[in-house]
Amino acid sequence: MDSRLLDPAVIQRAELLGFNARQIVEGYMAGAHKSPLRGMAIEFAQHREYAPGDDLRHLDYKVLGRTDRYYIKQYEQETNFVAHLLLDGSESMQYGSGKSTKFEYARQMAATLAYLILLQRDAVAVSIFDSSARARQPRTDSMGRMHDILMTLSAFEPTEQTDVARILHDLAAEMRKKGIVILISDLFDDEERILQGIQHLLFGGHEVLVFHVMDHAEIEFPFTGSMEFIGLEQGPRMTTQPAALRKSYCAEVKAFRDRVRLACERNRCHYVFADTSQPWSEVLSGYLASRQHTGY
Repeated sequence: MDSRLLDPAVIQRAELLGFNARQIVEGYMAGAHKSPLRGMAIEFAQHREYAPGDDLRHLDYKVLGRTDRYYIKQYEQETNFVAHLLLDGSESMQYGSGKSTKFEYARQMAATLAYLILLQRDAVAVSIFDSSARARQPRTDSMGRMHDILMTLSAFEPTEQTDVARILHDLAAEMRKKGIVILISDLFDDEERILQGIQHLLFGGHEVLVFHVMDHAEIEFPFTGSMEFIGLEQGPRMTTQPAALRKSYCAEVKAFRDRVRLACERNRCHYVFADTSQPWSEVLSGYLASRQHTGY
């Protein structure tokens, strides 16, 4: 197991800011997030008249004593949210110009988020994918399963092509209760199809959060001299002079990032850009502080 996946300093900074559901979500056990369901929970909501078949444990005996009428106490259920962590494990995530590859950086993100979600007694499911789900840890609310999650993240090696949209559509079809979907990917796939997958999840009432991970060299294109570039995920090889391409390349990368960000914003989907040269603690704490400040 890779001990670097959980950095105590990152955990400490993130704990101070918290990680809470933005929307009303449905859960399956008592927790810290509002649910539209009425049931047995913590906060009293209203009375209603007793009907045959109602659980007598919910009968308000004080009202019965005062009025000789039968009323059931209803509560506003406080529930967990379930966070589905989707980690891109395609071959393009293997690129890295610095100390770590995009995948190593991204799986640290996934590990930290899983830990924080479990720490606040919510539930998490983890899936690593390329063109399909390759490794999974099923939904759990037990911190005791964190070891299994870390083992799964540590053991995976990206080798195949990606299909982000397919994964999003498949998850949208599987999810029966509202929750949070956290996508961690370089998004090197068809943008329109990815957006359609996100919209499918949003249509189902789920909250979607996108962490867009790119290596610093992919952003700045700092290469010099004559170089051969080898395309990942069955891409071509190309020998060229990087300096001649830098201006147009950087403009295209910026346009790509802007298109994805604006598409997410138009659909009320959170978008967080993560440059692998920036410490993950700064990316996460910056996002949580912004979310806490704006309430969105």
